[in-house]
Amino acid sequence: MNNFRGSLIAGLAAGLALAGPVIAQPTFQSASPTAGTATSERANEMADKAMYKPIEYTNAAKKGPALVVIPGEIKSSNATFLQKFGPTNIADFAEIELSKANFQVLERSNLGPILNEFSLAYNLGDPQKARQYLGMGKLRSTKYIVKFDILKTEQVAAAQQGFDGASIGRVIGILGAFSGSTGGARAGAVGETAVGSVKTGDSTGVWVIGMRYKIMDAETTEQLAQGYTEEKMEVGATGTSVMGVSQSAQGGVGLDTMVQRLVQKSVWEIDNKYK
Repeated sequence: MNNFRGSLIAGLAAGLALAGPVIAQPTFQSASPTAGTATSERANEMADKAMYKPIEYTNAAKKGPALVVIPGEIKSSNATFLQKFGPTNIADFAEIELSKANFQVLERSNLGPILNEFSLAYNLGDPQKARQYLGMGKLRSTKYIVKFDILKTEQVAAAQQGFDGASIGRVIGILGAFSGSTGGARAGAVGETAVGSVKTGDSTGVWVIGMRYKIMDAETTEQLAQGYTEEKMEVGATGTSVMGVSQSAQGGVGLDTMVQRLVQKSVWEIDNKYK
């Protein structure tokens, strides 16, 4: 028995040695000439807050039903958003998150060139046409059709504040000139130059973006559920200049990240309520 146990332990040790060390995920270094500087650290700190962050779906251990994500609608008239996003982009994000939540996501590519007709059948609530497509291959197991719509993208607030020392600097120069002494005039001139060079400014804009999801019965095209969620997108800039030395920063979460976060919130709700 002891010999068998010793052989087993030796075999496991040999297997682990042959397996070698666990290889970590690759990482990459910045090629920027400013990498490691104060500006680089500050910019990276802001960028880290906008990075994609996976979320834990409550019922991820439970396998969800088969579904197809069809391109939704973008009802916003905001030109910037329309130039950057289309319904297909949003559906791509949704497929990724629904897969992470352990839903059986069937590829839209299975529909090929008839994707638009398939989507139209569900948007118009045409069960006969929908059943015609559901008889195709893997689509036979489809239980839900899900779509994500952007209903709102609008800037709801903006604020600015700043300081320009030019006016105060001129006052200091005038007071120095009226002092009647050479030293006072010189001090006034220095004060005018120093204070007059100070310029600071901050500006912030806040947008609200809203997303709706719909869940439809794949067989009947009947709407089973829907939900809506909003997120704020804040974009800001700040700058300071004193005696020719300037410092500025700008940033905020972009539209890509906002859409991802809205999809994550929506999928979290779907995972909790409709699995």
